Amino acid sequence: MQEFERIERLRKRVEGTVNKHVKVAIGDDAAVVGTEPDEDHVVTTDTMVEGVHFLPTTMSWYDIGYKCMAASVSDVAAMGGRPIAAVLALAVPEELDFEHLEMVYDGVAGLCKEFSCSLAGGDLTRTSGPLVLTSTVLGAVPKDRALLRSGAQPGDVVFVTGQVGTSAAGLELLVGTAVVPVDSQLELRQAHQRPLPQVTAGQILLDAGASACNDISDGLASEANEIAAMSGVRLRIDSARIPISPAVRDFSRAVRKNPLDYAWYGGEDYQLIGTASSRSFAVALARCESVGVKLTAIGRVEAGDGVVAEDENGTLNVIEAKGFNHFSK
Repeated sequence: MQEFERIERLRKRVEGTVNKHVKVAIGDDAAVVGTEPDEDHVVTTDTMVEGVHFLPTTMSWYDIGYKCMAASVSDVAAMGGRPIAAVLALAVPEELDFEHLEMVYDGVAGLCKEFSCSLAGGDLTRTSGPLVLTSTVLGAVPKDRALLRSGAQPGDVVFVTGQVGTSAAGLELLVGTAVVPVDSQLELRQAHQRPLPQVTAGQILLDAGASACNDISDGLASEANEIAAMSGVRLRIDSARIPISPAVRDFSRAVRKNPLDYAWYGGEDYQLIGTASSRSFAVALARCESVGVKLTAIGRVEAGDGVVAEDENGTLNVIEAKGFNHFSK
């Protein structure tokens, strides 16, 4: 197939994602996207490289497309925004079967439809190296109200959505030989292969008046330290309150590891960590519970710097930002 035939076949796999905000989608030199005058745009981009971010042996081609787009949508969620449109650029090895590429686009379409986000364009090129996917997502938030990492204040509650550490344990399960119950296997695999961005939670937190927010892509330790550094405060975490799935605890026993290690340093959960006043947290908690979103208070904000965690014995430990880092040795 020639280039334009490939593009047309891929376009057809995502044409069902086009929404009212996209005035011109795939087929012209650029997409045209419109939003409301009382909104700000938020824009984010993420790259996934075969062998660095994913392996075809641990993820299906559908999962690869889904997860690439989920990473960018999660960034929009952390700002309290809603995703509107996306573009996807791919550098494709010549030997990759085109059917596999179509499955990648099916995964992209699946995630986009989940959040009414239109895949409005992108780029397709050939490479001699590994498969590389770069997703860029445009979102919208109410004007001048985007959630940032820099707004945490002493006295605020520190919270997380969902459960953390599940994706990292899922990856270790997929590449290892540990034996855990079947239901735990399914939960861990799902968390790693198809993590769900917390868009609804992000909008609830924004409306409730949360002071800071960050998505958990590189591990709870890394994201908490980012909020502490950007806000000029200390986050004090109660380790016993960190929500960890029973499936992660099952797996941790099987591999003889501390389940907190997956929560602190694992990453790719795409949950949210943030801060809010006691009143704003109470409002957000009630609204999250009403729509089935788990929201947990795990600590408080203090004057100072960095992140400390209190263990079951009352001992304080400094939590360093040791999550995933592309350029660490």
